[in-house]
Amino acid sequence: MEFVLWVVLGVLFWSKRLHRRFPAMSSYLALRVFSMPVLLVLLFGQEKHWFNDYCYACYFFAYWAVYLASAGVLYFVCIEVFRSALSAFPGLMKFGTVAFRWAAVVSVIVSLGSVSYLHRGILIVPDIAFGLMRSVSILELCLLAFLCLCMNALRLSVRDMAFGIALGFGLMSSNDFILGSLASQPSSLIAPLQFVYQSLVLVVLAVWATYCVLPEPVRKPVMMPVNSTIYRWNEIASALGHTGTQVAVQQPSGSFFLTDVEKVVEKVLTKNLKRSESGS
Repeated sequence: MEFVLWVVLGVLFWSKRLHRRFPAMSSYLALRVFSMPVLLVLLFGQEKHWFNDYCYACYFFAYWAVYLASAGVLYFVCIEVFRSALSAFPGLMKFGTVAFRWAAVVSVIVSLGSVSYLHRGILIVPDIAFGLMRSVSILELCLLAFLCLCMNALRLSVRDMAFGIALGFGLMSSNDFILGSLASQPSSLIAPLQFVYQSLVLVVLAVWATYCVLPEPVRKPVMMPVNSTIYRWNEIASALGHTGTQVAVQQPSGSFFLTDVEKVVEKVLTKNLKRSESGS
């Protein structure tokens, strides 16, 4: 059922031409659609002892290769969702993308630094893959929280595809963290917790398919007063990095300070003048 929903979602996504707006998401869908049949065949062949029991080794390398590729593609999915949400504010989008990249780098370093590295040889690949996916999952949750908090300020609709993608990946990340915390040891694929996990994945796929089917509201140009906070932030972010223009800023407080100094100097000169006249 999951494979069928991935195929349906891919067809809807590409038929709506959403791959032009979200190319990284299109790559992620293609990766899931084309890799899942291969992994299912290898998993079934492992049980039937096909290819002289080489199915396990092929499945191991294929699965973790797809897992690592998914972690890398999901990073670019987060960036393009972030840029799509801030498309009405080019200054904030440019500055926020730089901050987002640095946050991703720090997250990857922290996640890889927390890996135990107890395994040696080829068995270290799952540890590294889990660390990278954990950092991407944290980014997905942070992105969803950012969109939920700033939805009104960004004039972003709940029906926008960018929010739908962030919502789906946020639910999947929460699902992964909950399963990882509850499953203290590797469990069977037919365990009750696995059914709950898989059910939520199917729900996310159905939500994405619904977003593709329903008409997306057209984002209108954002009109806001000049004295609004987000407008000032956008102007400040747009000005950062541009060194060609020099602006002279006149502070009103400085003029009052100079005026007071002039008055004090005039008083001192007047007193000295009176003393000199009285002495003469």
